[in-house]
Amino acid sequence: MKARIRNAVLALTAVSTAVALAACGTDGESDPADGSAPMIGVLLPDATTARWETRDKPLLDKEIKERCGDCTIEQANAKGDVAMQQAQMNSMITKGVDAILLVAVDSRSLAASVRKAVEADIPVIAYDRLAEGPISGYASFDGEEVGRLQGRALLTAMGDEVPGAQIVMMNGDPSDPNAVLFKKGALDVLTGKVRIGKEYDTLQWRPEAAHLNMSGAIAALGVDNIQGVYAANDGLAAGSIAALKANKVDPVPPVTGQDAELGAVQRIVGGDQYMTVYKPFEPEAAAGAAMAVAAARGESLDRVARDEVTTRGGQRVPAVMLTPVSVTVGNIKDTLVKDGVYTVEQICTPPLEAACTSAGLT
Repeated sequence: MKARIRNAVLALTAVSTAVALAACGTDGESDPADGSAPMIGVLLPDATTARWETRDKPLLDKEIKERCGDCTIEQANAKGDVAMQQAQMNSMITKGVDAILLVAVDSRSLAASVRKAVEADIPVIAYDRLAEGPISGYASFDGEEVGRLQGRALLTAMGDEVPGAQIVMMNGDPSDPNAVLFKKGALDVLTGKVRIGKEYDTLQWRPEAAHLNMSGAIAALGVDNIQGVYAANDGLAAGSIAALKANKVDPVPPVTGQDAELGAVQRIVGGDQYMTVYKPFEPEAAAGAAMAVAAARGESLDRVARDEVTTRGGQRVPAVMLTPVSVTVGNIKDTLVKDGVYTVEQICTPPLEAACTSAGLT
């Protein structure tokens, strides 16, 4: 049955796939291996956010191989391009993969591709972002809790200026369901306690867009009238901080972040960024890999997933929902260093030597 369904879909998708891939490329996808070993497609969304290529990609490869030594892994990165990711989905269907692990560039735009994969009897596991369409499972973190952690930290950092402090909100890409959750969680904490002077949605999570928007916010509100910045991730924090410094805002107000990028951790040590949210990558990759391998083998996800989530279409799907961690200068050693994400030597470059000593990073 699986072969008959898949062959019917392949006939419909082959021509469009060939045209789309000629325009977009496949970003390093390799030919499928011979034989009947399971084949798993891993589709990442962009190269703008450092975690996808530096953390998730190698971890997913490792975790899948540990669970399925003979599995073939087909990896691709859409580089923020919806059309490219749609073409990559078509390519995975054409190659006859047994499961797809998907981080959607745009969840709504990829819904039709998810349906097409499922019609070819290829289960789709949403990873980190809740994709639309008939997905089989989901592995991620509690997005609203991420926003609440950011909001609470910002209130703590602003201290006596709350209530009534004025902030700028630098939200993520509204096409990313996680960005919507982060914003909701943050507003649950911040509403009624701060004034939102300016608020921006940042397409494709681009730091340069955050830089431009923050410059506009400073021009509109005034150099001395921003007491805090809600930045949804570390890239947006970097762009916002660069704009604040370029506009001679001194001291830089507290700025939040997410993803625990090395540059962000160094900014926290140096005092330019107040916090980041650490989402331990290994447990997430382990959960996503376990789901993908089980799905590729036709096994139930119930033994992997202890939670459930409801998709936009009302479907209840098995999920693994993990707990994020707030990181400030005081707990870097007990979180990121302890977990082996970074060494003290990686964090503490020569310009940060004195700040590292003060933070107990020795």
